[in-house]
Amino acid sequence: MTLRLATAGESHGPALVAIVSGLPAGLALDRAAIDADLRRRQQGYGRSPRQQIEQDAIEVLAGLRHGRTLGTPLALVVRNADHKNWTWGMAPWPPEGEPTGKGTKPVTLPRPGHADLAGVLKYGHEDVRNALERASARHTAVHVAAGAVAKALLATIGIAVAGAAADEEALRAAVDEARAERDTVGGVVEVRSTGVPPGLGSYATKEDRLDARLAFALMGIEAVQGVEIGDGFALAGLRGSQAHDEIRTDRRRNTNRAGGIEAGVSNGEEIVVRAAMKPLPTLMKPLASVDLATGEEATALVERSDVAAVEALAVVAEAAVAWELAVTARDKFGGDATADFVAAHAAYLERITWR
Repeated sequence: MTLRLATAGESHGPALVAIVSGLPAGLALDRAAIDADLRRRQQGYGRSPRQQIEQDAIEVLAGLRHGRTLGTPLALVVRNADHKNWTWGMAPWPPEGEPTGKGTKPVTLPRPGHADLAGVLKYGHEDVRNALERASARHTAVHVAAGAVAKALLATIGIAVAGAAADEEALRAAVDEARAERDTVGGVVEVRSTGVPPGLGSYATKEDRLDARLAFALMGIEAVQGVEIGDGFALAGLRGSQAHDEIRTDRRRNTNRAGGIEAGVSNGEEIVVRAAMKPLPTLMKPLASVDLATGEEATALVERSDVAAVEALAVVAEAAVAWELAVTARDKFGGDATADFVAAHAAYLERITWR
């Protein structure tokens, strides 16, 4: 059975929702571990005051009994604590009474670099908020929760996934400088996956390529502008004799320039991917824009924002990689029960004599 994920929710709506289908029955989930990943996503140098408002914790509405999956769709919810300040402005139905709280006035000042202008043009909105709420990275919270579930499944077959921001010391210095100048900064994160056996993914179709799936997943995260696997772009400047990982008699490699994937298939080495994040587009010293209501020159919307969210991206990217690895592992090993999934993995390693 294929593992699938559907999500819904707006940045200041009542909650963020995920439906995970295709999980095997009997998978043990640890609420504390999921909540820990949610907290990690909220941490990091340069985050906004929103992170003090939200105290993210997972709720499960279906698909779990006494901590173990039932083999039916798993419904996950992360509440938005800040919604209490937006109940009129983000009401699902036409609100009654006088406007109160936040979000009561239309937003007509699109931000360069955000989904604001493209969103209102594409969907025919007059209020930019109708686009920016879903385009916000706030909804990555529920993706992190789903990623934590994926990591639990991967752990049953010995796969571990960990993400981190590159050069955090330099990042913090850049954040301090940008904050003083009312600006924002981006950065690079790296995700490493160990214990991945050879054979996940496929070269049969482009949709089945593991590298393509990972690139798609990471590029789908807000503000990510580039992805590389292994030595990535640096390989373009090398000769073939320098770029490829020679094979030993035990079928392992002395180097890992390919980042653990060849021809769209995992090769048994550590999978290494990196994602580059652009500076966030909400600036306290806003850029030039246009007022969509009047057509006149204006400055862009100023709304609460992070100076940097690179360390948070590392957690979101970790979840995205874990999810795609879980999808490919689920496709390969199947099983209605977690024990079947684990047994199929063990049988496969026995067949290929891989240790």
